[in-house]
Amino acid sequence: MGFYFGRVFFNFIGAVTRWCYGSIWRTLFKKKKFTFKEYLYGPKESEYYDDMGHQFNNRIIGALGFVFIIVPIIKLIFD
Repeated sequence: MGFYFGRVFFNFIGAVTRWCYGSIWRTLFKKKKFTFKEYLYGPKESEYYDDMGHQFNNRIIGALGFVFIIVPIIKLIFD
C-alpha cells in the first residue's frame, strides 16, 4: 500500500508542477494548452499513447520537488 501511495502521490505532485510550468510557458508563447488531465495521464490526441512515460516523468519531477521544497521546509521547522 505504501509503495502505491508513493507512486500516486509523486505522480500527482509532478503533474501539478508540469501543468503550472506548461500553462505559463504555453501562455507566454501562445502555444496549444493541455488540460491537467493530459498532464496527469498523457495527451488525448497523440500518434501513440505513452501512459508510462508521462507518469514516469511526473514521478521523477514530483520526487525532486518533494526533496527540494518540502524537506528543507521540514528541516526549518524542526531545527
